Amino acid sequence: MKYPSVSFLPENCSTREVAQALGMAVRSVQLMVDRGELQAWKTPGGHRRIARTSVQQWLTTRGSSAESLAESASTSPPTNRPQALLIEDSAHFQNLVRLVLEHNFPHVDLHVAEDGIIGLAMAGQLQPDLLLVDILLPGIDGATLISRLRNHPQFQHSRVIVITSLNEAECAPYAFALAGLPVVHKPRLVQELPLRMTEALASA
Repeated sequence: MKYPSVSFLPENCSTREVAQALGMAVRSVQLMVDRGELQAWKTPGGHRRIARTSVQQWLTTRGSSAESLAESASTSPPTNRPQALLIEDSAHFQNLVRLVLEHNFPHVDLHVAEDGIIGLAMAGQLQPDLLLVDILLPGIDGATLISRLRNHPQFQHSRVIVITSLNEAECAPYAFALAGLPVVHKPRLVQELPLRMTEALASA
């Protein structure tokens, strides 16, 4: 997977400049700053500034992780079992989804990516039957990732389920990518996910 060059960015970047350089939503970059993944500070006027060097370092780290995971996926033995890819950065919900699948879908192989960039690389290698994607992700936000996958012929057979903690109003800005997709709200994940997965696997 190729990663963008950020050498053209100023030494100290705005959140929007970083988002445009990485092809992300501004909110995703803000979350990365909040998690300490990017070095940032605020100007006297209250605007965030992000060090270009930290963006370069983040890309280098994510690139190595994505390539390693992609290589692992490409060398995995072939299988006729359905393949599911969960793209979710919360360890709690990763474990919860894993438990739901172990209990309800033991015949499905689950793969997990913790951010959008690694998820995109793994999706390209696995071409999974089912994609479970959170909206708010580090790397590439889930809506942008879903939009890219839905427009790519390689993933036409993949079924997508959106997993989110956002309510209906908060999901509105992402409607461009989520139209027509089943949405599972995290507070009801255990109750809603099995039905949505049954429907998705039946149509895969």
